[in-house]
Amino acid sequence: MIVGLLWLLGCQLAGTVIVELTGIPLPGPVVGMLLLFLALVLRRRDGEDDPIIQVGDYFLSHLQLFFIPAGVGVIAYLAVIRDAALPIVVALLGSWLLGLATVGWVLGLFLRRVPEVAGTQGAPGEEIE
Repeated sequence: MIVGLLWLLGCQLAGTVIVELTGIPLPGPVVGMLLLFLALVLRRRDGEDDPIIQVGDYFLSHLQLFFIPAGVGVIAYLAVIRDAALPIVVALLGSWLLGLATVGWVLGLFLRRVPEVAGTQGAPGEEIE
């Protein structure tokens, strides 16, 4: 399990170093996650014996613990959140509606394209002859 944890921390450290050296406008852990993804794709080990899979399974089994710092932060800044409640609610609803509209638009594009690709299937609700 130590080997898997070293892989995770090593990729995060490498991502942080890359961001610091190059000035890429991304967080270091995000670049590290991309490096870890590339390493996993290139290694292609199957099975439960892979140390990275073991560490990932362990972390996933304790995923609820990762929400504790966020909950503590909400409690610690409750006064600030209460003072800015209206902008927060507007931002949350606005981003949710924008995401919903985007998904609907993309789905509409895909559904229009399906008959062209499949050739035999029609649009939803359309009779197939």
